[in-house]
Amino acid sequence: MAAVRIRTVFVLSLLTFSFSLSKLAFSLTENEALLKVKSSFTNAEALDDWDSRSSPCVKRWAGIICFGGLITGLHLSDFGLSGTIDIEALQQLRALRTLSLKNNSFSGQIPAFNKLGALKLLLLSHNKFSGQIPNDFFSSMASLKKVWLSNNDFTGNIPVSLMSLPHLLELHLEGNQFSGHIPPLRTPPTVTSLDLSHNKLEGEIPDSFSKFSNESFLGNDGLCGKQLDRDCSSMVAESLPQPAVEEKKESANSDGHTKLAIGIGVLVVMGILIIAAFTGRKKDKDDDFSILEKETPDEMIPVRVRSIKKPAEGSTRRGFDSSRKGSSHGSKNGMGDLIMINDEKGAFGLPDLMKAAAEVLGNGGLGSAYKAVMTNGLSVVVKRMREMNKLGKDGFDVEMRRFGRIKHKNILAPLAYHYRKEEKLLVSEYVPKGSLLYVLHGDRGACHADLNWPTRLKIIKGISSALGFLHSEYATYDLPHGNLKSSNVLLSENYEPLIIDYALDPLTNPNHAAQAMFAYKSPEYIQHQQISPKSDVYCLGIIILEIITGKFPSQYLTNGKGGTDVVQWVLQASSEHREQDLIDPEIANNTSSIDQMVQLLRIGETCIESSPVQRLDMREAIRRIEQILV
Repeated sequence: MAAVRIRTVFVLSLLTFSFSLSKLAFSLTENEALLKVKSSFTNAEALDDWDSRSSPCVKRWAGIICFGGLITGLHLSDFGLSGTIDIEALQQLRALRTLSLKNNSFSGQIPAFNKLGALKLLLLSHNKFSGQIPNDFFSSMASLKKVWLSNNDFTGNIPVSLMSLPHLLELHLEGNQFSGHIPPLRTPPTVTSLDLSHNKLEGEIPDSFSKFSNESFLGNDGLCGKQLDRDCSSMVAESLPQPAVEEKKESANSDGHTKLAIGIGVLVVMGILIIAAFTGRKKDKDDDFSILEKETPDEMIPVRVRSIKKPAEGSTRRGFDSSRKGSSHGSKNGMGDLIMINDEKGAFGLPDLMKAAAEVLGNGGLGSAYKAVMTNGLSVVVKRMREMNKLGKDGFDVEMRRFGRIKHKNILAPLAYHYRKEEKLLVSEYVPKGSLLYVLHGDRGACHADLNWPTRLKIIKGISSALGFLHSEYATYDLPHGNLKSSNVLLSENYEPLIIDYALDPLTNPNHAAQAMFAYKSPEYIQHQQISPKSDVYCLGIIILEIITGKFPSQYLTNGKGGTDVVQWVLQASSEHREQDLIDPEIANNTSSIDQMVQLLRIGETCIESSPVQRLDMREAIRRIEQILV
């Protein structure tokens, strides 16, 4: 009996002791929790400023993001860390919403991050994590918006719970060993950025992934579907025993003839559409291009599409006649000339465009855009504009030739134009990397990864330099640019910004300009129907805030739905003296430059003042931007 009593007392003591330990663990301060996390790392020299004698939010400990005095983000990318990760200590950071451990040396099974149910961002790319992820691992993480597990060594099936997250926007699993079929995305899908490339996935790509290009699925030999131009039925046939293949041969041949006929039909239709685009012969408002314009509004994030090439059979390849300054071929048919205004890339005419392989790039407020690859290899963008009749032919020619004389490293000057009363064609050099909009919000691959703080500052400085030139060159215009936004900033190979769609307000029909140009979204026009050069300053402020915060501005959207109201968001944070919390987490880990980022945010804030009188003028905005050094 005594022995039983002793055992009971011992068990009760253990329970009491365990409860005390549990209570102690859950009473850790945020400082203590962080130091406990640090102690679970090896090679943690980069975290030497994590000191119990200071506050992580006041002293700005490396990699710590705070909001309202609470720790909301732990961004430890590129810190050379390894070891374990103390999830229990992380659970004490009750306001933690973003966790980035990219580019470190963590290994082994994925830690129990699913205990951090409030996370919105989980970035684990470029580590050495391995093994299978349980199928229900993400079931308790319904708040997740961005998940990056790329370039690790994960194996097994992609968890169904990951594809079922209700708010998922970005999913990057490339460079792993995931196998099996791809689970379908939750319906309706919310994902805007996806990369499943270079794994061991197999089977048919689900319909819920139809909007993504082939780049999202490359390097998976077992996958099939329209994105990869790989017929799933043929892959099944290849896996059948030989007799079964023989039985299906006749059906396959019939299938092949059908596909060839369809393919030729598509090429013929595309040829007709391209001719319609370049000649303007098809005038009714509901033609195929009008329908396309309705389906791809300006505010949609662009995606890369595959070239539609003409058949090689019977085609002829000719070089450009460099002496030709504009082709008059076809003028008898009402096509008129293609007028060269800048021949730095060589001269060409309408026949050269007509022979080019072409693809639709999308639509903007001012017109439809097409990429054309000509026979000498030059790629150009042809913009088709219908609402540009404010000037007659001679006045239009004067303005175009003025464009052709522009020499500035951050302004993309047109190469040629074609004039018809019904519509105009404006031809410019094609820039492969695409727009700032695409790289910042749409392409989450290598290009986006290069958008570090020095690159973003370089882009902002280049934009401001170009605006300074335009405001000098077109000083008499109410809107020297008129349509500055991230979709109208292209990025060169070395991330120099190239401004397009500038100084078009004097050419554009007034009613259409008010609907299509971003400067008309400025407060002074919305409230008083007035515009001025300071409307361009407002646009500059929006793009500065977009680049620094990484948020897609709702101001770009015509329907007012989606994106972030960066104006109200920034003004609110500024009034509470917490500008640092607005910085894009992907650059916030550059803690030595936080002050410059905040300084630039404040410049952007002074550019979006609702009153033009209180708003900076362009010259002063540029001066302040130029003073910021990395």
